[in-house]
Amino acid sequence: MVELLRSADDFTALVSSTPGEEVAVLEYLMAIMYASACVPATPGAWHRWVQEGQSLEKAAEWLEGEPADHWDLFHPERPLGQNALLAPFMAGHGVGSAQLVIERTGDYNQFFDKVHLHDPEPMPPDAAFRAMLTQHAYGLGGRAMAKADWLGPQLTYQAVGRLGTRIRVLARGRTLGDTLRLNITPCAPGDVGTFNYSWTDGRPGSRRAFRGRKVSRLPDGPADLHSFLGRSILLRPALVDGRLVVDRVLRAAGELLDPLAPVHLQDAVLVPGRKDGGPEALRPSEDRALWRESHAVYAATFKADPELAKGTDLYDRLARVRDRRVDLTAVGLISRQATATAWVSDTFPYVPGREKQLKWAADEGSLICEFAAKALYAAAAVARDEAYPNPKPSDKASLLRRFHAEPELWAGAADHFSVLIAEVSDGIDAGEGPLADFGREIHELTWRVLRARLTSLPPGGRGMNARAKAESQLKRKLASSACPPYLKEPPRD
Repeated sequence: MVELLRSADDFTALVSSTPGEEVAVLEYLMAIMYASACVPATPGAWHRWVQEGQSLEKAAEWLEGEPADHWDLFHPERPLGQNALLAPFMAGHGVGSAQLVIERTGDYNQFFDKVHLHDPEPMPPDAAFRAMLTQHAYGLGGRAMAKADWLGPQLTYQAVGRLGTRIRVLARGRTLGDTLRLNITPCAPGDVGTFNYSWTDGRPGSRRAFRGRKVSRLPDGPADLHSFLGRSILLRPALVDGRLVVDRVLRAAGELLDPLAPVHLQDAVLVPGRKDGGPEALRPSEDRALWRESHAVYAATFKADPELAKGTDLYDRLARVRDRRVDLTAVGLISRQATATAWVSDTFPYVPGREKQLKWAADEGSLICEFAAKALYAAAAVARDEAYPNPKPSDKASLLRRFHAEPELWAGAADHFSVLIAEVSDGIDAGEGPLADFGREIHELTWRVLRARLTSLPPGGRGMNARAKAESQLKRKLASSACPPYLKEPPRD
């Protein structure tokens, strides 16, 4: 990590096994920058840091001068990022390294020993370290295999990691150093907070105990936030064929965070969502690809809705970085209850000064696709009702899905949308061509995917009638006054 910080501008970016792992490692590097006070004190200083490419040598020197035992992954009393209090239970209850990797764990409600977690394949220490950081940031809620009589009954109940419920947005620069500088939040040297070396690092004040009720706390600064120990984890080292590896892991509940203030949610994209009408951070969705939320990301850069404002944040600072493009990479973890489903990630170009154009293009592009999806639904309903006029009530939904081409529409629209946003970010006015081109492409795509679905209609007169009426319905929808102008069915002479 010393060399990584020292040479940060010689690397384009980190290469990680998953988008979440990359976020977790970047978060940890930023925690080191805060702890070393290698951080701009004011927004003005931040702007100079970014424009002039401020060296990260101060962070590298601080890390190089740290006591070695603070950074020992296998220290017997203070293992880096871990909870040594689990050590007495490792021999009897440790499982394979699969438990450490979010994608391999499976169901986080581990009421019994899962066979796959006992996989004897060891893990290299560097991979184990990165997987541990990812667990601290993104680990899901659920019941661990830890037993209540170890350290207390609350040890078994894992909370969702601080990034596990929302989309994390990173501003991505030309180099790794540029990315770190863009995402660092200005902070006075006395307010950086405490770095979390390990659960037993002698931190002022006691860490969470597991015998009583759940106790949460606020981070005392950004160094604490970005190195927060969201899990109790312990790694066991072993020598296999002369190589140091991790062969066993224990994982249980970690520290809990109080609801975070806006200052600790610099990148969060707020959207209306709570039952009381208040805003909440944008969440990943299994049903909506991330590009479909780009309008919300661009709304955050444009500060379009005062109700969703957080005060000064990442997007306010980015707006000051003129004459350059910054990619906004959004990352989230989709889960079903206590099981990880997939990582989602997408990148949106952002050019300071073009916030209004980018938001308008994203809004109009989303509106076009949403209307096309509704038109396909209406056409599918007509095809179903004509082809199967008297279905069983239990069959109506499945018959509709047979003719409803919305999935193909969204899949096919993604690349067209990327081209639209790229053209607008390059300086082309959205209304002078990109939106017209996009609307025409979505119009053609809508017809194409509907006709592909209608090929499954039964042969004969009834099928032909259903096809004709479904196409007529789509035509009416795409020529109606409610249809977005760029999507409209062109008038015939």
